[in-house]
Amino acid sequence: MKRVRAHTGEGMRQWQVTLLAGGAALVTYACMYAFRKPFAAASFQGQQWLDVDYKVWLVVAQILGYMCSKFIGIGVIGGLRRDRRARLLLMLIGVAWLALLGFALVPAPWNIPFLFLNGLPLGMVWGLVFSYLEGRRTTEAMGAILASSFIMASGIVKSVGKWLLLTGVSEFWMPFLTGLLFLPPLVIALHFLERIPEPDADDRRERSERLPMNRNERRAFVRRFLPGLALMILCYVALTVVRDFRDNFEAELFNDLGYGGNAGVFALIETPIALAVLALTAGLTWFRDNLRGLMALHGLMFAGLAVAGVSTLAFQSGTLPPLWWLALVGFGLYLAYVPFNCVFYERLIATFRVAGNVGFLMYLSDAFGYLGSVAVLLTKEFSGLQLSWTQFFAQTVLALAALGGACLLLSAVYFHHRATRRSSAPTLAPI
Repeated sequence: MKRVRAHTGEGMRQWQVTLLAGGAALVTYACMYAFRKPFAAASFQGQQWLDVDYKVWLVVAQILGYMCSKFIGIGVIGGLRRDRRARLLLMLIGVAWLALLGFALVPAPWNIPFLFLNGLPLGMVWGLVFSYLEGRRTTEAMGAILASSFIMASGIVKSVGKWLLLTGVSEFWMPFLTGLLFLPPLVIALHFLERIPEPDADDRRERSERLPMNRNERRAFVRRFLPGLALMILCYVALTVVRDFRDNFEAELFNDLGYGGNAGVFALIETPIALAVLALTAGLTWFRDNLRGLMALHGLMFAGLAVAGVSTLAFQSGTLPPLWWLALVGFGLYLAYVPFNCVFYERLIATFRVAGNVGFLMYLSDAFGYLGSVAVLLTKEFSGLQLSWTQFFAQTVLALAALGGACLLLSAVYFHHRATRRSSAPTLAPI
């Protein structure tokens, strides 16, 4: 009886830590979005520079900064010491906020570089926040809570930005003031994040210990799993392109479809998506066998791409209403995108018992993902394609569903073969 009570008490403490850690990470990262995404709620209609839409310049500038941050983060996040995380995170947010002040003060179009400076520090925030959560038995649940932030938070901060615009705030001052509103909860959430205990012995036994990786270790990991990593990075590039396009130009999509005057429509769509994706991703915690969990992740992401593709075909045929289409595409995209960001590499490391960390792998994928996002945006603007925002988005979703689905199927075969081939090998294989 005492053993059962002790086990029950340990389980309760574990889930208390899970909810505290996941909640603090959720609020921290959601507040980061207030410094990155509110400008997307503005349309900047009628403004151009060099015959290109002014907002496109802003999006490209910020994504370029974000992309550079991801390449920098491959080394910085992969080798970061844990005692420096909070200080670095606050410094990054502060630099991004000051860049928004410069964006407000400097007239257009000379304020475009400030969006580059805004994106440059923010690209490393995800790795810093997730480093508090990885390597635990309940990382899937924590990561799902955290990852729901960039579904829900994007809609919330854009709704706040739209509200500020409707109250008379200019499109240039709105991003800076939105960040100001979210600064206090960010500091409070980071305080709680710092109080989370480190992974215990059971966590390390089931998921392997997470350690900083030097350059040689990172290169060795890539060489060891190159075919599977190449397939998953290609899938992630496609996902990032479509997800980022939807996120940055959601206001234009709503305008195209007749919902431009509703400030709450962003949160109305994104919040149910966040809850549904959270529940499905957190459910992967129950897969104690890491290989089965990795295969389940492949299946979950494939299902998300199928939902996005089928709903787009239904919309194009006129059988699905526009708002339902946007909601289902968002659900499908995030069902594939969220596991990638919070648990796919976590399960990969745990399956093969590699001494390393998720941050390096995630930033390797992100760097190429945002490079692809910039390339697609520039293609739309300079290729001469005469497509509306809605038509371009629909065609891109269909291409993603086909390419990403093929990559996921091949990746599942590759990693399953590698894992079963080494099933009789020693349990820990440092690089």
